[in-house]
Amino acid sequence: MNDLIANFPQSGIITVNRVILKPEYSVDDLQERVAVLCENVKTYHSDQGFVGGFVALNSGQISNEGSTIGQAVDSDLKDREALIVTFWDSFQEHERSHRSDSFQPLFQQVLELCENGNEEIVYSMLWSGKAYNPDEVKAAREAKARYSA
Repeated sequence: MNDLIANFPQSGIITVNRVILKPEYSVDDLQERVAVLCENVKTYHSDQGFVGGFVALNSGQISNEGSTIGQAVDSDLKDREALIVTFWDSFQEHERSHRSDSFQPLFQQVLELCENGNEEIVYSMLWSGKAYNPDEVKAAREAKARYSA
């Protein structure tokens, strides 16, 4: 099920970059540099394998309901850690985008902000989905009540 990211193929790849900001940089610095980089990718690679992406910032909250290691209070990386996640048709197309002359200078400007260097991990999609609409919620609950033991 791949309906969360429109037009993302079953054989596509997801890349995840983890950025930890150096103390002398702000979230605004990160947003500005990543926005310029992402605009470049959208402009020059939307017809060459780029499907979409997002950037997420560590909010500082830690879920005690979803965590199994201790009783977390706050993340020390609040407003310092971000994930840059992109979706591609293929690994080869992703790699080609990184070799482009327009991409590399902008990528280096983002890396200047990083305390942790960069390691871009590539993942394959196992599942994605979006929430049910109200009619689907009702039907799913009725089916569970009827058929679950």
